[in-house]
Order: sequence, then structure tokens, then C-alpha cells
Amino acid sequence: MLKTIILCSLLGLHPVHMSMTTITQAPGSDSMKVFFRMFYDDFLRDYKLFDSVYAARSGQGAIEVNEEQLGRYFREKVHIFINNKLIDGKITATAHDNFEISITLQFKSLKLPGSFKIRNRVLTDLYSDQENMIYIEIDNYHEAIRLTPDHDSEKRKLK
Repeated sequence: MLKTIILCSLLGLHPVHMSMTTITQAPGSDSMKVFFRMFYDDFLRDYKLFDSVYAARSGQGAIEVNEEQLGRYFREKVHIFINNKLIDGKITATAHDNFEISITLQFKSLKLPGSFKIRNRVLTDLYSDQENMIYIEIDNYHEAIRLTPDHDSEKRKLK
């Protein structure tokens, strides 16, 4: 129900360009879950800039982007650092329809991370009004961050 309400409200806002990333890590865990969502049409436009082979073939009709390609795109556009070290995640689920695309990833983290940094360049080469919203819940630290083309990264001390 909540997903439907959020999706309907976001659809009403489109053509405002945005992505949403939720990052969660339970206290005492060394595993971080990342859930990423954006509008599917925006993703396809941005992906054409990212993958020139896809861009050349996309004029031939609808072409699906597979999980490996999606992972490459996410790793290029979104960087997550724990204690100043870039961490890499593994895709655990993907989904898309005509309106949105989502990716769920699992990252190996630290049980007690001291600092967190995120860089998000999704759609920033396309839209000057792009907003990449980040919701962080690591251990007992909670925060919402808004990133833009002019301000694409943030670092936080967690302890």
C-alpha cells in the first residue's frame, strides 16, 4: 500500500528527476543492504550515455538491460565508502516496469563502521535539476541526504 502511494505521488512529480537510495545496516551486523529506485525512462536515457553499444542498438527497438549491465551502471554511478574504503556490492534482486526500476544489493561492511561516504552521479550528466535522495540507517545512525549535480557526495562520521 505504501509503495503504491509513494509511486503515485512520484509519478505526479515527474518530470522532476530523482532517484532514491536506502542504505540499512543493523547494529552489530557486517552486512549492508542497499535499495535503489528511479524512473525507468530516466534510467534508459542515462544508460545510453553510459553504454555506447546499448545506445547504438537502442534505435532498433526495445532492448533489455540485463543484471550484469545494471550492476556495471550502478557501480559506475554510485560509490559507497566505509572508513574511506570503497566497498562493492552484489545484486540480490532487480525489478522494473514501465514506470520505475529498482535494484537491491548486498554489501560487505564492518560491524562498527567509523565513517560513511556516498557519491551518487545518477542522471547528473542529463538533468541540472536532478536530486538523488539517500536515506541512511547504519547501526543507530539515521539521516536523509539530498545530492545534486553540483553536490554529488557527502561524508559522515558514524561514531
